[in-house]
Amino acid sequence: MADSFWYIKNCNLFSQLSASDIAELESQSRMRKLKKGDPVYLPDEEADGVLLVAQGRVKICHATPDGKQSILGFVDTGEIFGELALLGNERRDEYVEATEKTNLVLLPKQALQQVIRKYPSIVLGVTKLIGLRRQRVEKRLRNLLFRSNRERVIHLLLELCEKYGLVGEEGISLNIRLSHQEMACIIGSTRETVTVVLGQLQKEGFLKISRRRVLICDLPRLAQQVNERAPMVGGSTAQPNLMPRMASYHTAS
Repeated sequence: MADSFWYIKNCNLFSQLSASDIAELESQSRMRKLKKGDPVYLPDEEADGVLLVAQGRVKICHATPDGKQSILGFVDTGEIFGELALLGNERRDEYVEATEKTNLVLLPKQALQQVIRKYPSIVLGVTKLIGLRRQRVEKRLRNLLFRSNRERVIHLLLELCEKYGLVGEEGISLNIRLSHQEMACIIGSTRETVTVVLGQLQKEGFLKISRRRVLICDLPRLAQQVNERAPMVGGSTAQPNLMPRMASYHTAS
């Protein structure tokens, strides 16, 4: 049986499906392997299905009218994206590209709609996903409008700790590599500004930076800088010490 069966089975959204229903969905799915920087899809392409990250990571982006890139978020192994296709969107609004070696599973819209008719609760899961991603974008927009560059960088670090934080003896390391330019594209700033702010935070003892790796030395104190509580890291509150077109997919077999 194709590898995509395992990936679909282990996606939380489809955990309630029977083995036969997963096999039916898998038989209509397509898989594709990408290298870092490969595009998944571009704006205005046909929204012909939902994509599951079987392995790797992609970033969802938006291009501003003046050609600048805005990063809306990252999607990791076991997560889906392009879910708006299920709500009637005929065209993609954003573009997506792989940030590392990535394997994707395309779940065709028609096949998923058949599954949803049998398991209506999947709609609730998709709706929650859309809501969470919208909240994240709205929060970043508020930060962009009302917060300083320093505060925006700190909020981003807190957000990354919540999703990618790994607790170690020296602090919390981030299990994601982002360039200063990528961080700037997330918070709506410039690479130079992000570099300056990170340098200041490092000098003040909040973090250490080495080869695009970030170690948060004192997460609670960092969160206090923006009047926030330390986020959850790995399921517990952190403490001190503490885009080619889809036609290029191949059919799964």
